[in-house]
Amino acid sequence: MATAVPTEPRGRIDAFFGISATGSTMKRELMAGTVTFLAMSYVLAVNPSVLGDEGALGDKGIPMQAVFTATAVAAVFGTLVMGLWAKYPIALAPGMGLNAFFAYSVVLGMGIPWQVALSGTLLSGIIFFVLAVTKVRERILNAIPMQMKLAVGAGIGLFVAFLGLKNAGIVVNSDATLVTLGDFTKGTTLLALFGLVVTVVFLVIGWHGAVLYGIVLTALVGIVSGLVALPDGVVAAPKGLEHTFGQAIIHLPDAFTGQMAVVVLTMLFVDFFDASGTLIGVANQANLLDKDGKLPRAASALAADSVGTMAGAVIGTSTTTAYVESTAGVSAGGRTGLTAVATAGWFLIAMFCYPIFAVVAGSGEVTAPALIVVGVLMARALGEIDWNRLEYSVPAFITIVMMPLTYSIANGLAMGMLFYPVVMVAKGRIKDVHPAMWALLVVFLGYFFFLAE
Repeated sequence: MATAVPTEPRGRIDAFFGISATGSTMKRELMAGTVTFLAMSYVLAVNPSVLGDEGALGDKGIPMQAVFTATAVAAVFGTLVMGLWAKYPIALAPGMGLNAFFAYSVVLGMGIPWQVALSGTLLSGIIFFVLAVTKVRERILNAIPMQMKLAVGAGIGLFVAFLGLKNAGIVVNSDATLVTLGDFTKGTTLLALFGLVVTVVFLVIGWHGAVLYGIVLTALVGIVSGLVALPDGVVAAPKGLEHTFGQAIIHLPDAFTGQMAVVVLTMLFVDFFDASGTLIGVANQANLLDKDGKLPRAASALAADSVGTMAGAVIGTSTTTAYVESTAGVSAGGRTGLTAVATAGWFLIAMFCYPIFAVVAGSGEVTAPALIVVGVLMARALGEIDWNRLEYSVPAFITIVMMPLTYSIANGLAMGMLFYPVVMVAKGRIKDVHPAMWALLVVFLGYFFFLAE
């Protein structure tokens, strides 16, 4: 039965967000914000496990508690900007994939200190902001072929899943074959497999907080079995930012190198298209696109995303971006920026729960299933690639496969961008190659020459 849509606002909050105009209610918006938080709060455990000094990065990583606090603050700030300025029901937090690029490609692969990597993140956010408030954004979106955009997203998904499989002990090093199957009799590996199974089951059932619930249940089983330590407490005052706050600004002079240029370009490229795709997808599900299929207030929404990245970098975390898990809140009825404000409120509360999240973040086998599942969700873009046309499938495949096999998102991106103009010329479609693609070819050629040296 159709529900009448109120047209008159009911108070200042209603008028500011346009709640009644969208047919929603304040109660529904607040509930949707809660659902969104449950769907994406796993980032509070996973991001510290990727960037922190108690994970794979070791002493090259950022202090663990600082990453946790910075992740929460970045989520609060970025989501509030999105909710209050762009007024969309979309939440922001440090992005999966981009944090892996920051940690494994930049810090470990290139040997760049995390402080300088934060400066690169800040620069990418500044450039993104400029592009977002000008028409250059549209030109860039039109310059990069859709097939390559899809390939980048899918490739990052495979890379993130590979990291999860490695952290879980499901895939291990082999001198004979490079990688091989891990020891399934090992307790931590069995725990990770259990976590993967229950997370997938929760996801298939349709639970909005599937990833979070999977982490919680896996951690509990780990504690009972003695594989995971008990938390020292439940509540603790946020701290740690004295190690990270402002480092991105202090080390800006160190970021103006050829090596960092590729880092900034990769961060910008991935975030730009990831944010655009997420915003369009969430807005489409919420029926917020206009009659031409365009996103109203697109400049404000993308600018909010870039502001979140800049703030996150200054605070001390990798690129902050729009989360596709926002669709969980939209499916619960969220239609306005009040949903985002409610989500930010929950992240603010969670900021005081470091002892609990620290136990999870310090146990790779507990967070590994989340990485694998996120990788699966990102890899869905594989189905949208036109595999029947070699001028698309060849560069797309090279982009996708080179990311996990070279342990670098930047390498996969660069290889794909080199092959795309070449195969298009071979196909006799040189006129279809945008000038920007030739510019990227030159940039990434320089990148490989730099690596060789």
